[in-house]
Amino acid sequence: MTLRAVLVGILALTVVAGPSVARVQAAGEIFIPLLVYRTGPYAPNGIPIANGASDYFTLVNERDGGINTVKIAFEECEDQYDTKQGVECYERLKAKNPVLVNPYSTGITYQLIPKAPVDKIVVHSMGYGMTATADGRWFPWVFNFPMTYWSQASAFVKYVAQQEGGMDKLKGKKIAHIFHNSPYGKEANPTLEDLARRHAFELTLLAVDHPGQEQKATWLQIRRLNPDWIYISGWGVMNQVAVKEAGSIGVKMDRVVGNWWTGTETDVIPAGDAAKGYKSMAFTAPGAEFKVHQDIFKHVYDKGKGAYGNDRAKVGEVLYNRMVVNAMLNVEAIRTAMTKYGNKPLTGEQVRWGFENLNITDKRLEELGMKGMMRPLRVTCENHEGNGLAFVQQWDGKKWNVVSDWIEPIRDVVRPKLEAEAVAEAKKLNYTMRDCAKEK
Repeated sequence: MTLRAVLVGILALTVVAGPSVARVQAAGEIFIPLLVYRTGPYAPNGIPIANGASDYFTLVNERDGGINTVKIAFEECEDQYDTKQGVECYERLKAKNPVLVNPYSTGITYQLIPKAPVDKIVVHSMGYGMTATADGRWFPWVFNFPMTYWSQASAFVKYVAQQEGGMDKLKGKKIAHIFHNSPYGKEANPTLEDLARRHAFELTLLAVDHPGQEQKATWLQIRRLNPDWIYISGWGVMNQVAVKEAGSIGVKMDRVVGNWWTGTETDVIPAGDAAKGYKSMAFTAPGAEFKVHQDIFKHVYDKGKGAYGNDRAKVGEVLYNRMVVNAMLNVEAIRTAMTKYGNKPLTGEQVRWGFENLNITDKRLEELGMKGMMRPLRVTCENHEGNGLAFVQQWDGKKWNVVSDWIEPIRDVVRPKLEAEAVAEAKKLNYTMRDCAKEK
């Protein structure tokens, strides 16, 4: 397929997805900007992300009358997954006094990190962004719960070890990491390199340039290398091409594992039967069988307010569900802040306190209709990553199925590296470390 054909297909997807969504802010409401990419080469991924956010915030307004009676105003700004445009969107919407922002791009996140403490706007980069910001002592305004890329990479290695019969069986194994040649794609490399040294497996790093349409040379290298396992950190068209290429050269698909942005319906359906057996990491469950989906159909789609219009089939897809969870965590952080500051529109500083004291229990997940969609989560001043776990899902040709237990990251490796990196990154910004004990 030519790049032109891919872009035409993306345009079609964008038209199907409908226009961008906004809920005009009124007095007494809380504003959350939505940086989206419904157009451009990453639109197939950006559309379900945008729609999941819109539908959940609409659900909270329609079903609950807002967060403790305070309604959510939100507005989309199209950035095409381009860092410069994303920052421009942020600056434009900043005038509406947002309390938080979800960049949904590691590149944009990196640019917003130094702005957050100045603007007093929380940055929530859920499962992406700069791993070092998980050390809340140095980065009070940035949160990446429920997991970071480094924790994910360690969970992947741990999963491989489980399949091979133990961590000691990693010695001599060949693992290839095919990654998007961007800050996002490179983020896992330091952890993979560290674990390769510790466990004596042979690591090969292969970068794929934006947008990822041309990968023939990469997969020729894979054919020559014949790795035991392949890990992919891709995005957009790159993922579709990677899965197709893996199938075309006869790679054992159950030995190919994408990261949690490389395991969506959009990534596997174009490859047809060749994608069967392909796996990916995840931290939110797929499917539309949860009570929250029933609520979305009843309170949003039945009222003609669904982001997908009359098309309900995509509700429950991987990225849609992930953004529903993301939006829920935003709402619950605001709700947590209200326990201290009252049921009213809050400031960014007050919402930051809610993020830092967020505690999502099993009981609360059940009340939200999300029990089983994610693990309970607790955030602290020191730990902005929280206590999240990952699992592995596998494509059977029609749907994603969970095929592993929850996997604990190798925290004794990740956390010390993370803390050291936090010091280095904070020094670049002239930050000083705060004493979390004094803030409790």
